[in-house]
Amino acid sequence: MAVPTSAEKTAPPHIELLLVGMNGDLRGKRIPIGKEKKVWEGAVRLPTSTQSLDIWGDDNDDITGLSLTIGDPDGVCIPDRRSLVPMPWAPEGSSQVLSTMHELTGEPSFMDPRGILAAMLKRYDERGLTPVVATELEFYVVQDDWRETGKPRPPERLTYRGEPNGFQLYDMSAVDALDEYLQTVRAWASAQGLPADATTAEFGPGQFEINLLHRADALAAADDCIYLKRIAEQAAKRHGLKSTCMAKPYADQAGSGLHVHASVIDRDGNNVLDAKGGYPVRLKSVSAGLLNTMRDAQLIFAPFANSYRRFQPGSFAPVDIDWGFGHRGTAVRIPDANGPAARIEHRVAGADANPYLLLTAILGGMLPGLDGTLDPGPATEPGKEPPAGTKKLTHDFLTAVEDFAASPFIRDIFGERYQKLYGNTKRKEAIIYLRTVSDFDYQTYLPRV
Repeated sequence: MAVPTSAEKTAPPHIELLLVGMNGDLRGKRIPIGKEKKVWEGAVRLPTSTQSLDIWGDDNDDITGLSLTIGDPDGVCIPDRRSLVPMPWAPEGSSQVLSTMHELTGEPSFMDPRGILAAMLKRYDERGLTPVVATELEFYVVQDDWRETGKPRPPERLTYRGEPNGFQLYDMSAVDALDEYLQTVRAWASAQGLPADATTAEFGPGQFEINLLHRADALAAADDCIYLKRIAEQAAKRHGLKSTCMAKPYADQAGSGLHVHASVIDRDGNNVLDAKGGYPVRLKSVSAGLLNTMRDAQLIFAPFANSYRRFQPGSFAPVDIDWGFGHRGTAVRIPDANGPAARIEHRVAGADANPYLLLTAILGGMLPGLDGTLDPGPATEPGKEPPAGTKKLTHDFLTAVEDFAASPFIRDIFGERYQKLYGNTKRKEAIIYLRTVSDFDYQTYLPRV
């Protein structure tokens, strides 16, 4: 168990008011205890462009026109009291709270990921429906010398003479080796009231998965996920390690996913996806909605250049736009068709996905299947190839950008302004990636071409 340092015991406590950025990054302000009244009064301001920053922290005013071009205006950070939790890694008495950016005129900013998801939940509420969602987060823990080496390497306790001990899937010795770190993660998750369930060792050396139990509040479920990522990171620092949610930190090891389980209940608490022992019409219909919109939304599920390294055959990351009953190789899996647990599992997203945008895209994709009856086509059967004509996910970052930017579905669920902002920002990132000549290029082509 991690013990607070002497500095943490004596330092004055504070409250952190947090905003979620485009890439799932947390930005905000740290305010001393005793002066937090302005937090609850909604008097804390930050530039609205804070939520337009790219992965490098650039506001891209030249392509968005949302910063200095319009005077870089302030917005107001409205805290969500439900998300107020202690910060066990900070001075005793410190806490954090998530907020939603509002314009000075009062309406939520079109750039705020929490606001985007909240708007999607209103569509469900208007139909008398409530999504019930749960997330499963995979991440790697690596040695804390990555700044010096420029590369990650597994924790020394999981290696022998610098090489990984072997595949660690469900290996309790891997859990035992990093028990102190994992205990800290679980203790801090408990302190924050996160519904953390099972912790398992995954395929890669130092890779773990933590499941968060379902919530009938998708916004709270996304909050849980973003808080769990921060806990994993802070606990790693405490133990001289680093956690990473990169989708593919090692070329020859499994990537990290962020799987989402989703069902839908009506106002009486009944699961509307429950087949009740009959034909799973609703389950198949929402699966079809997800498949029909999957390529359009892939940029949400895989938001970075590195994300596309994860989509490899035989890697437990889907490459086909398919569905199946209990099939962990499909993009959409139906684990249970009957009873309160009837649900879909969406298996496409990487751990690097923004959980608010991810849930918006998934719930938005399910809506057409709830409003009508759609046919997903034949299921992919275990041990067999996907049905003939099955479309594929793209392996190309720029292709995903263009699909996203041209999609009427994306325009509908995210709004035209956010579609343009997100698409233009990611297009810039994709072009920089394509223009970067890598060590692979030099090692392969310079001697031979």
